[in-house]
Amino acid sequence: MQAKNEKRRLREEALARRDALDPQWRVEASLGIADALGSLEIEPGTIVSGFMPMRSEVDLRPAMAALSDKGAVLCLPAILDKTTIVFRELVRGAEMVPMGFGTFGPGPEARGLQPDLMLVPLAAFDDRGHRIGYGAGYYDRAIAHLREAGKTPCLIAVAFECQRVDLVPDEPHDVPLAEIVTEAGLKSFPR
Repeated sequence: MQAKNEKRRLREEALARRDALDPQWRVEASLGIADALGSLEIEPGTIVSGFMPMRSEVDLRPAMAALSDKGAVLCLPAILDKTTIVFRELVRGAEMVPMGFGTFGPGPEARGLQPDLMLVPLAAFDDRGHRIGYGAGYYDRAIAHLREAGKTPCLIAVAFECQRVDLVPDEPHDVPLAEIVTEAGLKSFPR
């Protein structure tokens, strides 16, 4: 219970710092993050999951466009219920439907995909590659489900530097990250 309370406090503080960022600065920082992600070496056909921005999150749309130009197959999370997300193909011109939390994504007719590379949102992170999500556990469960299916996607968190905290309390279900990209660039976490 103590870890959950500490995570809640760290989440609230990090999100307050992110919300306080100047909106124009967030746009510029998102473009810098797009440049960093666009420099990734990916094979054509690599399935990359992104996300649509909620509130003051990094806007990944420029990064996803850059990855698509390199041949990536894009997908977005689709919320099925209070515990489950799946990933559906994002195709230019296809209808987008409300997904909750003020975001949109591909509808049920879109092809379901299993990402090779996941761009993961978060509320806070530390220098060890541990993250605090938004508290619902969608990504932790989705990653666990992919691993049970024999898929081990590369996980790259996406955030602003102001979301960094000293230490994220570890819990058994937490999935550490391989990398994070912020406006300061791409950083790897050795395992």
